[in-house]
Amino acid sequence: MTKQLGGGDPAPPATQAPPRTDLAAGPDDAEPHTDRLRYLDAATRRIARGMNLDETLRELCRAAVPAFTDTAFVHMYAPLPVGDEAGAAPGVLRLRSADRASPRDPDARGSGPPPTGPHALPAAEVVTPAADGLLSKLLQDGRPVFGNSPGVTSAAAELLGTSAPAVPPGRRLIIAPLHGRSHILGSAVLIRGPGRPEFTDDDLIVASQLATHTALGLEKAMLYEREAAIADTLQRTMLPPSLPEPPGVRLASRYLPSSRTAQVGGDWYDAIPLPGNRVALVIGDVMGHSMTSAAIMGQLRTSVQTLAGLDLPPDEVLHHLDEQAGRLGSEHTATCLYAMYDPVQQRLLVSSAGHLPPVLLHPDGRAEVLQVPPGAPIGVGSGGFESVETHAPAGATLLLYTDGLVESRDSDVLTGVEALRARLRAATSGSAPPTLEKLCDEALGALGAGDRDDDIALLAARFEGILPETVAYWYMAPRPQTAGQARRLTRRTLGHWGLESLVETTELMVSEVVANAVRFASRPITLRLLCTDVLRCEVGDDSPIVPRMRHARLSDEGGRGLFLVDQLSQSWGATRVSTGKVVWFEQPLPDTPTDG
Repeated sequence: MTKQLGGGDPAPPATQAPPRTDLAAGPDDAEPHTDRLRYLDAATRRIARGMNLDETLRELCRAAVPAFTDTAFVHMYAPLPVGDEAGAAPGVLRLRSADRASPRDPDARGSGPPPTGPHALPAAEVVTPAADGLLSKLLQDGRPVFGNSPGVTSAAAELLGTSAPAVPPGRRLIIAPLHGRSHILGSAVLIRGPGRPEFTDDDLIVASQLATHTALGLEKAMLYEREAAIADTLQRTMLPPSLPEPPGVRLASRYLPSSRTAQVGGDWYDAIPLPGNRVALVIGDVMGHSMTSAAIMGQLRTSVQTLAGLDLPPDEVLHHLDEQAGRLGSEHTATCLYAMYDPVQQRLLVSSAGHLPPVLLHPDGRAEVLQVPPGAPIGVGSGGFESVETHAPAGATLLLYTDGLVESRDSDVLTGVEALRARLRAATSGSAPPTLEKLCDEALGALGAGDRDDDIALLAARFEGILPETVAYWYMAPRPQTAGQARRLTRRTLGHWGLESLVETTELMVSEVVANAVRFASRPITLRLLCTDVLRCEVGDDSPIVPRMRHARLSDEGGRGLFLVDQLSQSWGATRVSTGKVVWFEQPLPDTPTDG
């Protein structure tokens, strides 16, 4: 009995299983061979559509059942070998997929109770083949075999999880090893019931082709998943592991990789604390998706962090960043937006290198797209960056984002920015402003769960400001008497703030740091005290020489100043800025627990 595949019709549509075939043709019958080729063409194209392991195996089963076999199940090694690495062969096969045709309708899969009969044999959930056993050798060999071949019955029984006599008699079972380019991945078992002819030698060739294309599809899916995981891990390691918590501002962020590529992108964001309790907010996007884009992104982010430490204005930071990108010798360009927030003066200074404008949410609910001169992208080398200043009142929120949030195949950037502004305005229209985390979710809208054409980076900053009465600031001439003047000003200010318990230690540290600044300064030095969640003291001068702590000898008359600061303060440091340096130290407020 011969059932031919579709006559002269073209290959079946992708949504249908290949037509059923029970081919047992002789060498002079050309039509069945043509039908086998047609069937294999449709089946292999179907298998190739799978984008992950489960999809690939599902397409194999749909292509094989019921068109070629009544039952198909696949065991795969666990863990699966990936790539070209030569490792120890895994010792466990686990059932990964199974499919059976209904005995009531051989051309349909049963959705009710499992079918019964010889073609409904069970599959072992877990198989542990012996390293030198028949099953292992059969899989190593890589060629499909009939279940009743000499010596194969016991291997088939292992896969069926039953005794050898229960293996279907005759040529009704095929074991097809799944052999990839470098590794054995598992095996496929194909079983025909008593209602159709046994497998033929030509069917063994068909099974071999199905197994080969499935194995290649599985390897492709595994490599894609591994590359996607590596790309995602690489991208996330280049982003800040956590955001700082500077006084006067609260921060939140989101990063969503593109769902349409396994390659790493070039989107990044950063928040960098600056001297004087200011904070730099940065977002950028290197054009393209590749490891090169990621490498350039990492270099630019490091350069921005270094430049931010010099306390340069935003336009100067972008100017030097553009010069650095030119020295990288790459044809890649990047957009970048650099904003500097001062919580004391409650002002925002912003400069852009071809980046999208940020959105400022005012306390009254207005959503304003800031008008920032776009400038040229980083790497173009034309410069011309400008900084614009705007008032950033307490309660306002700034949102920085990359183009993946507002641009898609269905809308342009301007439409996307307007839609973003509308979403943010709606999110803040209630009686109470949403939390930053909730605001980020609202900004993403439906993009968080759907397909994304590009990466999305998002940085949100809610400005709280620092009350003027919690800040004291003085300019003092670099004279020997200045240390005593600094002590008196410190004592008076701490008394006004109700911090009498900190007067003695703070006076001593202020005196030591100011005396050190007087030694090197040629212009007036600055002394600033800030009382936020800690008491912070900053002393600035025009000398770029950063002091280093050293251990003074018993015979030395000096050299113990920074040692005392290190012992008495909670933390301290020295930062070079464009005008010289700033030395600072912090102390916990009374009744404030310290770390450790």
